[in-house]
Amino acid sequence: MGKITVKDGTEIYYKDWGTGQPIVFHHGWPLSGDDWDGQMMFFLNQGFRVIAHDRRGHGRSTQTAVGNDMDTYAADVAELTAALDLKDAIHVGHSTGGGEVIRYVAKYGQGRVAKAVLISAVTPLMVQTENNPEGIPISVFDGIREGTATKRQQFFQDFTIPFYGYNREGAEISQGVRDNWWRQGMMGGIKAHYDCIKAFSETDFTEDLKSVDVPVLILHGEDDQIVPYPLTGAKAIKLLKNGTLISYPGFPHGMPTTEAATINKDLLAFINS
Repeated sequence: MGKITVKDGTEIYYKDWGTGQPIVFHHGWPLSGDDWDGQMMFFLNQGFRVIAHDRRGHGRSTQTAVGNDMDTYAADVAELTAALDLKDAIHVGHSTGGGEVIRYVAKYGQGRVAKAVLISAVTPLMVQTENNPEGIPISVFDGIREGTATKRQQFFQDFTIPFYGYNREGAEISQGVRDNWWRQGMMGGIKAHYDCIKAFSETDFTEDLKSVDVPVLILHGEDDQIVPYPLTGAKAIKLLKNGTLISYPGFPHGMPTTEAATINKDLLAFINS
């Protein structure tokens, strides 16, 4: 475990375990590298080097008031991968982290990235616009902003229910999983979390997806209530030069946690292919 200081003075916390081909995990909003526990342990035991950082403003990194945008997130990752001299790396991103992955790979990945994985990712564009009429209305994201800014403690607790599909009939609710999500969220900075809502909802990743040459795997739950599959995964696959899509009936947004065995198996098969 360690920290690097990027060019604007922000400290980026990261975990770096093991040896072998590196896998870099990029977490979703408003979490931290801890959200990848199920994958870090699995792939460490498979002989990989596993790395997970806390995005600026999240987890144990600096609670920044500025730079909470996708270009800066990708630049931070570029500084981290350079500092750790990562080559032939696989970059895996969940939700907002999927956007971070594709922006990083498109802008900085040449010569360093072997493959990329987008899990429940916000790509290509979440918000409704003139060019994206079936997107989610901006009012929905304004509601997330209001909840984050004014009642973050309770809002974050409530958010875990649709995140993990715990509002579906027959769901086995884990209070520990909910508590861990809330713990991670409350470690981060409220300003950074507020700003990140714009980053994950309004950033258009269309050109990033089109420009990437490396193999890209998209994994998405068809019952994702946070990042709906028809708006994201089903569209993103059509923009990739070298993409593979696996969609899962009934799986929720937080499927790397609730369905870790399935996700890990499919990740491993892609990495080894």
